[in-house]
Amino acid sequence: MGWFIELFTSTESVAHIALLYAIVIASGVYLGKIKIGGVSIGVASVLFTGIIAGHFGFTAPFNILTFIQDFGLILFVFMIGMQVGPGFFESFRKGGITLNLLSTVGILLNILVMFICYWAFFDTSNPINLPMMIGTMYGAVTNTPALGAANEALTSVFSSDKVPEIASGYACAYPLGVLGIIGATILIRYICRINFNKEENELEEAEKEDPNAKPHVMHLKVSNSYLAGRTLAQIHNFLNRDFVCTRILHEGKVSIPNANTVFELNDEILVVCPEANSEPVKAFIGPEIDAEWNVELEKQPLVSKRIVVTKPSMNGKTLAKMRFASLYGVNVTRITRQGIDIFAGRNHHFQVGDRLMVVGPEDNVNRVAEMMGNSIRRLEAPNIATIFIGIIVGIIFGSLPIAIPGMPIPLKLGLAGGPLIIAILIGRYGYRVHLVTYTTTSANMMLREIGLVLFLASVGIKAGNSFFDTIIVGDGLKYVYTGFLITIIPILIIGVYARLKYHFNYFMIMGFIAGTYTDPPALAYANSVCSRNTPAIGYSTVYPLSMFLRILTAQLVVLLFCG
Repeated sequence: MGWFIELFTSTESVAHIALLYAIVIASGVYLGKIKIGGVSIGVASVLFTGIIAGHFGFTAPFNILTFIQDFGLILFVFMIGMQVGPGFFESFRKGGITLNLLSTVGILLNILVMFICYWAFFDTSNPINLPMMIGTMYGAVTNTPALGAANEALTSVFSSDKVPEIASGYACAYPLGVLGIIGATILIRYICRINFNKEENELEEAEKEDPNAKPHVMHLKVSNSYLAGRTLAQIHNFLNRDFVCTRILHEGKVSIPNANTVFELNDEILVVCPEANSEPVKAFIGPEIDAEWNVELEKQPLVSKRIVVTKPSMNGKTLAKMRFASLYGVNVTRITRQGIDIFAGRNHHFQVGDRLMVVGPEDNVNRVAEMMGNSIRRLEAPNIATIFIGIIVGIIFGSLPIAIPGMPIPLKLGLAGGPLIIAILIGRYGYRVHLVTYTTTSANMMLREIGLVLFLASVGIKAGNSFFDTIIVGDGLKYVYTGFLITIIPILIIGVYARLKYHFNYFMIMGFIAGTYTDPPALAYANSVCSRNTPAIGYSTVYPLSMFLRILTAQLVVLLFCG
């Protein structure tokens, strides 16, 4: 049995370190699935199992723990950046600007309430208390990447043997943080006297009135004499509206029009366009009709087929430059990206992973499928080279010193901020430098979760030595109730303000609060009480900027006030 005991006690062996992480992570993941009142803590439970292991001396060499912690953090934030990158800049459009401004105010309020609690309840002469409050704040807002960013910034302020174990404050505040976010959104409902049925009805009415860019299909009869003898390309240029003519009935024969197809009076056409463009297109071409094309088609049947873009060479190319209609006699009627239908506009840039609906003769559609790749198997493998090229650039970028007046040391974005920013930029613009940025959702989640549990396990094991002393002897109870205040006060302020000032739908408010706090359990609760995807829209609108600001402000607060 000596070999078995040595496996658990010989901290220098690779087998011991691997066993340590496997036990901490596995037990933490299972613990996180336990629901209390319908709410579970989730993967953050790995932090608590790590603390227990560290407390009982089940640990590993400090330098090994630090390496795994930092590598896990890099992998985690980089995959987050890759996920949010494609939609990061688009989130500022339309109503997204207001939501993102409110979210930013909420993040700043979290910091303000944290400082008020620090000055009101703690000894400000003790240099350890402020870093611990920073850890408490990020437990209160349930944001683990920001904990990592703050922890990493502390290493540049404190000597290596005196870095505060801020994970203790994080662990104290996290459980009530999860409950507080949900509880505060429920409280907003009663403060603003919100009726769920009324909110649902408003969403239904808004959807009817919204001329959004979802594809709209209609049959039209050419009645504008100006169009007689004009080509489809000429009509496109004159109308200057996005629309696709997928089929034309001319003299009893159905065909696929291309740029050179000539329109004549009384031709019948099948058009796909954004809903907002439907009325102008009808006004210019002719009235909408109930078409009954009971005529013989061309010998080769027309087919509609979903094609997936999987060839890297297609990355970044525009729909107009591909000339599908003129070269192949087919039309792209709609595009789906990350589960969302996008109208096939001429200036659309293809990205690997886009799914196209292509209409045309079967042979020609198959040629287009071959050209675009259409190999699901290619998408199943993550683009490892792109990920590590991005990490290389991110680490270099995060290590650049940025001198700011008034700061004792230059600001560095560090191992969290640098890779995050580069990942966002690669996710959005990678095609311009021929980087294939597509990663399946499952692959992204797997890499992200592996990075997260490695980080949490390492932080927990390192904090285990001092955690229970902090709770029992130190200020553990203060971290709990100050964390709760940091959680709920900003939510009540920005939630009520968003409702009373901007009249946002309550379900949208629930989603944007969950996104501001980057808290999936809060989003899950919002989805459970709303029959539509409105909470998810609010969440995804503010999540990219919120995640970025949480990580950036974590480092700024440490470097500005802990130096």
